[in-house]
Amino acid sequence: MNLIVNVDKNWAIGLNNKLLVHIPDDMKFFRQMTTGKVVVMGRKTLESFPNKMPLANRVNIVLTTDKTYEKKGAIIVHSQEELMKELEKYPSEDIFVIGGESIYKMMLPYCDVAHVTKVDYAYTADTYFPNLDAMPEWSITADSDEQTYFDLEYTFLKYERMK
Repeated sequence: MNLIVNVDKNWAIGLNNKLLVHIPDDMKFFRQMTTGKVVVMGRKTLESFPNKMPLANRVNIVLTTDKTYEKKGAIIVHSQEELMKELEKYPSEDIFVIGGESIYKMMLPYCDVAHVTKVDYAYTADTYFPNLDAMPEWSITADSDEQTYFDLEYTFLKYERMK
């Protein structure tokens, strides 16, 4: 299973249910990686999307404790157990965990690959991703050259869980 995330230098991912930064090449990378695949998210992540609609050309699985929550174009699950049962229907390599904070933390133990766009800037934030650099079981196995968007510098990193 994979996850994909954009973090700042402190592993922050969001503020007030919004991404910290919108970098066109990062959005393009996200689309390339997840189109035609399965994306797993929490309700608040779904509701942060344009028009609060599921992502096109993907299987959208949304975890929420709200038993009455419905969203056209999304598969709604209400527990980690229900989520794991639903995910059994798909090849593990086709599954991408896309947030938010609690979903990332819950699903990290099941992921073997993490696609991390790391921005060299510290934002004000209220949600964070676990610091993979501080976890000995995760190693960077690929990285891009440093990229620049206006005055922001960022790198695409691929972390893999070492067996």
